[in-house]
Amino acid sequence: MDKFLLSFIPIFVAMDAIGILPMFIGFTEHLKKRERQRTIIQSVITAFIIGIVFLFLGRWIFKILGVQVSDFKIAGGAVLLAISLRDILQHEKARRLPSETMGAVPIGTPLVVGPAVLTTIIILLDSYGPYITVLSFVTNLIITWVAFHYATNISSFLGKAGSKAFSKIASLLLAAIAVMMMRKGIIDTIALFCVKT
Repeated sequence: MDKFLLSFIPIFVAMDAIGILPMFIGFTEHLKKRERQRTIIQSVITAFIIGIVFLFLGRWIFKILGVQVSDFKIAGGAVLLAISLRDILQHEKARRLPSETMGAVPIGTPLVVGPAVLTTIIILLDSYGPYITVLSFVTNLIITWVAFHYATNISSFLGKAGSKAFSKIASLLLAAIAVMMMRKGIIDTIALFCVKT
């Protein structure tokens, strides 16, 4: 049980299901109930597949491609920043993210499972083994699914105007998170360069 908690908590913090809930509401506030449920399922499945693949193949993939974790942070941050800026600056509903793929990108990845989660599970794999790490990861995905499932109630409480305002605020938060990820990636890259020299 102690090992599970020690594995569960870092993934919970990295995944931050409650923290990304405003962004999920902002992305899906215009969707119908069936479309929203499909988006939730798509996001959780995408997050699960990416997480499991990286859990077992992450270090090997990075090594083959010559990619550092810091590179991944910068790239993931750049993607999030582009998405957030498009949402902040848009004026027409037609320019919204397509609902058919929204669950996969950007919700499933890089919001639910991004560089922070992928890095965390790779590190935890070495410390606690595959069984505990997978169990902790799946448990956190279930928590995320529950949070997303009840996001409709929160959206209804806010109302149409509140949801729109919330959407813009969430996009600003997303932009800030993106910049933070890029900043950490740049700092890690500089630190790695200094160590090598």
